[in-house]
Amino acid sequence: MEDLIANHPFMKGLEPRLKTMLTESAMEKDFAAGEVIFREGDVANRFYLILSGKVAIEAPTPEKASLLIQTIGAGDVLGWSWLFAPYYWNFDARAVEPTRAIFFYGTRLRERCDEDADLGYELMRRFTQIMIQRLQFARSHLLENRAVPPIRTD
Repeated sequence: MEDLIANHPFMKGLEPRLKTMLTESAMEKDFAAGEVIFREGDVANRFYLILSGKVAIEAPTPEKASLLIQTIGAGDVLGWSWLFAPYYWNFDARAVEPTRAIFFYGTRLRERCDEDADLGYELMRRFTQIMIQRLQFARSHLLENRAVPPIRTD
């Protein structure tokens, strides 16, 4: 488990002591194709490092359909809502194909972050980068697929 965690891109450059703290709250998890990992509105108490497979991040719509936000895979991280109050998922996540991940128990990690400012800072810094990347991806996706032509100002 320690090697899987240490070799994941999310952990690059993380102090060994902090990797050890994370390993204490980790376990492997497999998802079958089509399996729901979490749903919008449920309590967010975990995150995942994706080792293999693909996961769809989706937004439910009033029509009971889902709008694909992004598909992520090996080397990516899934879930940041566990770190930010009120600790509820903002999207759905579903395995698109068999997926192997490392599960981290976020409730315990929040407690550890309160006890160790270095851990809290590193996780906040790393998850903020992921959030920025996801927002930029969503923005690009929306601009590429917009149905309404831009308003001309000339």
